[in-house]
Amino acid sequence: MAKYTKLGDLLTSTGVITEEQLAQALQLQRVSKKRLGQVLVDNAIISEMQLIEALRLQLGVEFIDLGKVAIPSEMTKMLPKSIARKHQMVPVKVMGNDLYIAMVDPLNFIAIEEAKVATKRHIIPMISTSAAVSRAIVTLYGNEGVRLAIEDMQRESAEDGVRMLGRDANLIGEDDSSSAPAIRLVNSIIERGIGERASDIHLEPQEDSMAVRMRIDGIIHAVLTVPKELQPSLISRIKIMCGMEVTERRIPQDGRAIVRIKMREIDLRASTIPTIYGEKVVLRLLDKNAQILTPKGLGIEGENLEKYEKLLVLKQGVILMVGPTGSGKSSTMYTMLDQLNTEAVNIVTLEDPVEYSMAGINQVQINEKLGMTFASGLRSILRQDPDIIGVGEIRDGITAEIAMRAAITGHLVLSTIHTSGVLSALDRLADMGVAPYMMSSALEGLVSQRLVRRVCPQCRERYQPTAEELLRVGLPAEEAGHLMLYRGKGCPECFGTGYRGRIAVFEILLFDDAIRHAVHEQLPRADLLAAIKDSGFTSLADNCRVLLREGVTTAQEMIRTINITD
Repeated sequence: MAKYTKLGDLLTSTGVITEEQLAQALQLQRVSKKRLGQVLVDNAIISEMQLIEALRLQLGVEFIDLGKVAIPSEMTKMLPKSIARKHQMVPVKVMGNDLYIAMVDPLNFIAIEEAKVATKRHIIPMISTSAAVSRAIVTLYGNEGVRLAIEDMQRESAEDGVRMLGRDANLIGEDDSSSAPAIRLVNSIIERGIGERASDIHLEPQEDSMAVRMRIDGIIHAVLTVPKELQPSLISRIKIMCGMEVTERRIPQDGRAIVRIKMREIDLRASTIPTIYGEKVVLRLLDKNAQILTPKGLGIEGENLEKYEKLLVLKQGVILMVGPTGSGKSSTMYTMLDQLNTEAVNIVTLEDPVEYSMAGINQVQINEKLGMTFASGLRSILRQDPDIIGVGEIRDGITAEIAMRAAITGHLVLSTIHTSGVLSALDRLADMGVAPYMMSSALEGLVSQRLVRRVCPQCRERYQPTAEELLRVGLPAEEAGHLMLYRGKGCPECFGTGYRGRIAVFEILLFDDAIRHAVHEQLPRADLLAAIKDSGFTSLADNCRVLLREGVTTAQEMIRTINITD
């Protein structure tokens, strides 16, 4: 093998890192036992693209943009899925006896040798980003798994008619080649969803097929279609997994299952509803091993962080997380509970479902079929000597009133409510029948939020917006001549979308005497708005404009997500 310059020497000689940074990384490497390049990236000393460029020069390997390459499905026959996943490598093309493989780490000679033995071909390594390789593996082998499962289901249907489906272990991504085709098809779809970081998978019956779509970073994307004749078997398998009645197709059903993939536990929440073309199924994916975020991880900074910290020192009152479905309310509530969780307090929560397991907190699962509702559970919790109560959601007037009374009698209550903002939350509570005096006495803070997509850091570019674009996001048109905003061009890291991940935008209202007076006396909306403004309140739109100026998100994303008139 040809000699090459050591990675550390190459990075220092080209000025990418200093000698001090190299020494620091080598020290960390001795502890972690990881490769030097991975240590540098993990500790934010260099970016992954800088590492890729260094390895490309060091080894003379070609960089491949997997986001712009259509890998033929027959490539799955060249390299076993188990090896691809084990070593983060994906076959790209064959030329004669040469097999080109995209890798995260082309220095992993053990992986190259294992691929050589398995394929009996000469391996030519190429380099790509870890996110692009992971997605290519999921897409290539997932699509092939779906295709093979569909072919097997069609063949069995033609030969044997309807086949009974058994209750198999919900192990996703394991060697399920001996499982029934319907099981393999469902497993492939779920694995694809997890690999794409989808929050929901939609299986939608149509006149001549079933569409599979996934919500990724808040946006639904079409992924694949399933032949119409396989729809009953696919839905039946999901119903069996999630403990639903297989033969009942006329009424909506709900169910749950736990699946395991790559040592992670994923909580599946399944919901069915009858449509004119059959039952539609939505699967909500919840990572039970996900770590609780910090306020900074949520996106709470500056004045909002000061207000947030004032809420955390309260000993009684109601704190409501406000926003539509999928806006991150539960994550914020869990973060607050995690910070409040000490040995000196008794915390009890009512949840539907329990999304994250938290040590030291008594978490109670709602079961409406057995009479354990938020209202009845809340009454029982009050007899458990709680200091802090977490209520997953306030859905009705009874739950709202019990929560308010609990706060007035000395408890701190955290909950969520589905409305568009802080003002509509007050309207919603009034519609539920909560008396104005009770709201003014119990409410301490309203935390309203939305999730906006982040600009991809790898392909972010500056541009000069037009006056019309600035007006659409509520910025002065006069700034058009000199204000620079950011957007993503699209790259392998973000799969061509220009966005990668999401961040929450907040508006936090702390109740003071003027606001309590306006709520208690049911003053006109204008007087309530004046009291809120005088309290130092900053709206969602204003906070999102800060992110816009800082290049965290885009004008298009703000227009899509936020009510600009706020």
